Amino acid sequence: MKKYLIAGLGNIGEEYAETRHNIGFKILDVLARASNISFKTDRYADVAHLKVKNKELVLIKPSTYMNLSGKAVSYWLQQEKIPLENLLVVVDEVALPFGTIRLKGKGSDGGHNGLKHINQILGRQDYARLRFGIGNDFPRGQQVQHVLGAWNDDELKALEPRISVACDSIKAFALAGLNTAMNEYNGQ
Repeated sequence: MKKYLIAGLGNIGEEYAETRHNIGFKILDVLARASNISFKTDRYADVAHLKVKNKELVLIKPSTYMNLSGKAVSYWLQQEKIPLENLLVVVDEVALPFGTIRLKGKGSDGGHNGLKHINQILGRQDYARLRFGIGNDFPRGQQVQHVLGAWNDDELKALEPRISVACDSIKAFALAGLNTAMNEYNGQ
């Protein structure tokens, strides 16, 4: 059975639970709940195993805090013997409008500290990522407050269907491959 590592990035702790920066955690929580599986705390991450047709998705929510996400990603790639091309990292993205999904096969960290650490630890940038738009509707100099802030009421109303699309795109990544998933979901 082909295995995939799906790493949803976020920060542990109640104070971060409902923040924009934790969309990676939130997406994986919805994916797990929809399949009636739950996360177990393990080394460097909360982990769940999801079977989708003939694929196994190892879902991880790193417990290392965002800025040290590479530690968990590297450990679980090795632990589960998953090749780099089967890694998908799910992150928040201020450069995309709210709820926009963009899958990419590689790229820079774009100023995202979680991706920066993964790139450092893996020593490369050629792994897939799913960027979930959180928008950049904040005053100059307020990016940190926006990213670490809670969703506003309008965003909360629109969030669920967007998370559902993100979950579908993760399954498409594993079942049909990155290019097909990109063609189907990018810009949606």
